Amino acid sequence: MQRVFFTSDHHFGHRGIIDFESRPFQGVEDMDPYMIERWNAVVGQEDKVFHLGDFSFWNREQTKHIVSQLNGYKHLILGNHDRGRSREWWLDVGFHEVSEHPIIYQQFFFLTHEPMYMNKHMPFVNVHGHIHSQKYEGKSYFNVSVEHWDYKPVSFEQIRDAVVVSEEQ
Repeated sequence: MQRVFFTSDHHFGHRGIIDFESRPFQGVEDMDPYMIERWNAVVGQEDKVFHLGDFSFWNREQTKHIVSQLNGYKHLILGNHDRGRSREWWLDVGFHEVSEHPIIYQQFFFLTHEPMYMNKHMPFVNVHGHIHSQKYEGKSYFNVSVEHWDYKPVSFEQIRDAVVVSEEQ
């Protein structure tokens, strides 16, 4: 049975992100393989992963090499650092689907790169990245940036269980 995962902000090949976010790596030579290993530790070949942006700073060949090592059916929602490359570029490096705009998943989860304005009356939960180690309060937001999840994608069940209010008494 296919499982569904969400993640964002890997910044493969981005040396600066190590200092910006106090990532525990000496360089991208340590960071990139570790993040690939963490992804594959939870995602199987038949699973689906929504990557919510800011995937890679590498060139086409190196990015393609990374994507080819990652398990699952990969759907990229473009982040601010991805938008300088065309949708076709991302498909060519191995993503199965590429979205230039947010999407609604399961009629309740609003998948975006940047967090969107949400209030308690909106019928959605915003699953997002972009703000890395920061976090918005409340059940209307769920940050899937790798810094919050030990560099592993987060399962749909983890998100659902964290944000959907139980009606059981």
